[in-house]
Amino acid sequence: MILVLSTYPDEKSADIAAAAIVEKKLAACVSTLKIENSVYRWEGKIEKNPEYLLLMKTTKKAYGELETFIKQTHPHKVPEIIYVDVEGGNKDYLQWVDSSTLSKP
Repeated sequence: MILVLSTYPDEKSADIAAAAIVEKKLAACVSTLKIENSVYRWEGKIEKNPEYLLLMKTTKKAYGELETFIKQTHPHKVPEIIYVDVEGGNKDYLQWVDSSTLSKP
């Protein structure tokens, strides 16, 4: 299992993406977390904006299609898309994630 993180600029775009990702079986579950403010440099300026973080529970098999989907539908020109390997956890939950996502590489 992997956790994929991507931030969205508003609640509506985050909710639309989360629903589509689960519907397409690109992730078993997507949690949305409101971030009060993110501070970052973009095109030479310091920006400070609220964001919505999608925390997606998925598999490496589904990652390629998930990344492509995010890139094609995300409102930002360069969306944040990172993943973290999960080294362990509740085996029943990990099996559920695996069975709830795309099985083709």
